[in-house]
Amino acid sequence: MLKALLISPEAPYPMMGGGALRSASVLNFLAQDHTVDMVTFREPSAADPTIVLPRGLVRRVHVVELPAHAQHGLARVARNAGRLARRVTPLVDRFAGFGGQIGTFTRGERYDVAVIEHFWCAPYWDRAAAVSDTTVLDLHNVESVLHERCSRTEGGADALAHRAFQKVSRDLEEKWLRKFTYLLAASETDARILRGISPSSRVMVYPNAMPVMPLPQRREEDVIAFSGNLEYHPNVSAVRFFRESIWPQLRERWPGLVWRVIGKNPRGVEKIVTGDSRIQLAGPVENAVAELARAKVALVPVLAGSGTRVKILEAWAAGVPVVSTSIGAEGFPARSGEQLLLADDARSFGEAVSSLLADPGARDRIGRAGRYLFEREFTWKTAWKRLNFLYPANMGRSDALRD
Repeated sequence: MLKALLISPEAPYPMMGGGALRSASVLNFLAQDHTVDMVTFREPSAADPTIVLPRGLVRRVHVVELPAHAQHGLARVARNAGRLARRVTPLVDRFAGFGGQIGTFTRGERYDVAVIEHFWCAPYWDRAAAVSDTTVLDLHNVESVLHERCSRTEGGADALAHRAFQKVSRDLEEKWLRKFTYLLAASETDARILRGISPSSRVMVYPNAMPVMPLPQRREEDVIAFSGNLEYHPNVSAVRFFRESIWPQLRERWPGLVWRVIGKNPRGVEKIVTGDSRIQLAGPVENAVAELARAKVALVPVLAGSGTRVKILEAWAAGVPVVSTSIGAEGFPARSGEQLLLADDARSFGEAVSSLLADPGARDRIGRAGRYLFEREFTWKTAWKRLNFLYPANMGRSDALRD
């Protein structure tokens, strides 16, 4: 049997949030035909990721314990100032310095493929290359693009920091991307950007995807919903944009309407949404798809970001119509008016939401079209076919993928 090493800064399980879902999809693909060893990381307050890991999915797991970081504003400013001086980005810095542990864990092993999740851990390429001739970097986002776009939605010192980290990210991308055998991009849009940064790299599109699941029963409440990691910069700015510029017009027009905000790390937007009894900060939920199925409309008012938004896949899986900005829907083969509605300014976004609230038939039609696109292109089994290049040409694949 083949052997694989997976290094992931985010634990793939529980599958809460886009990063965990993407990492879990790669892990489950590898586990079909590989014996998998995994290195993952844990924040001080997080649960043990090995407890929820499905039995038999991996052979061995090493959990790197991250040190505690002070979270108050002055501590973050000081850390980021030091990072800029050292020409390193926040997340690359956060996950740095554990090469010795990884080397000890992999000593004496030889893997057919070594996969690193996220650019944050790209500097561990040397550890991966020491134990495998085939190294893969799975890029959930293009970090330099992410920082550049975040600089447009923030103000003051935050905008300046993102602009500085954009330049640092690009330098690091130019250094590390070319070292890997393959790069995985979430969309063709990201793939074109990566080829521009690293022309010699072999870039493959591996879309974000989710396990196939039955269409949940739709029991619509008078609710519109936003979902995502609520500490992630693009999601914070999206919630702020909707709260300040879109929600007031909808709140007045639809007196019974409730806006529900779903996702882990709710403290990231708590100050933005407090003070309004018709905004529900639901926080993390066990099943985001089932929770979204209770809403009339799923909201993606995203103004910054990279990759593709799993929140759209979750809404499509739930059969819920989506209203998104163009950046929010970037990378998806969807057309406005068919699988979703697109709107890029506050007035048109609010009008698009209102048009769906007023028309149950349109909600049903667009929700069904999104579900069909999800089933056709964005389930794990469909996405996994994009990874067959990892296998030698003379080797058969498992029965699970031959169709």
